[in-house]
Amino acid sequence: MFSGIIEGLAEIVAIDKDRNNVHLTLRCPFAGELVIDQSVAHNGVCLTVVRQEGDTYTVTAIDETLKRSNLGLLKVGNKVNVERSMLMNGRLDGHIVQGHVDETAECIAIEQAEGSYVYTFRYKLDIDMARRGYCTVDKGSVAVNGVSLTVCEPTDNTFKVCIIPFTYEHTNFHTLRVGSLVNIEFDILGKYLSRLRHFDSLA
Repeated sequence: MFSGIIEGLAEIVAIDKDRNNVHLTLRCPFAGELVIDQSVAHNGVCLTVVRQEGDTYTVTAIDETLKRSNLGLLKVGNKVNVERSMLMNGRLDGHIVQGHVDETAECIAIEQAEGSYVYTFRYKLDIDMARRGYCTVDKGSVAVNGVSLTVCEPTDNTFKVCIIPFTYEHTNFHTLRVGSLVNIEFDILGKYLSRLRHFDSLA
């Protein structure tokens, strides 16, 4: 479980393919504190640490993860947003993020707004999935590359988020361009509420 408050950026230093799996080795400041089997979110994707050496660690992404996320597009030298699992004895500064990415979305616009940035993303419209909570709502929460953000001006398949300078500089938002693919995770609370409403309709 994560909060969507990014701890920093990790650099990809090696990528090794093993059949349908990909082993990613990354370097980041807290790598030395990690232990085997620990969970770390990478661009919002929860992956398990399988090896740790000095200031680097390795995680494995399986085929299903690669299909649903942008991890398969990563190259050596790329930087990803990273967050260790949430501590239960502190404040929840973002929102509940599972690290289970639902799909990718395309960045279709980037605007400067007098010191901040407004990004517009478009994702695939699936009416059945939307009925089950796989959608965005105005002022609701969404995780974009693992960053907990507030939704603005959602449509059936697009939404906007406003990025403050600190977030822009300390996450990989500053590397995004129009056409970039990001990982999105819809709010788990919305999914549960939609599911309960479905069962209420059957009663």
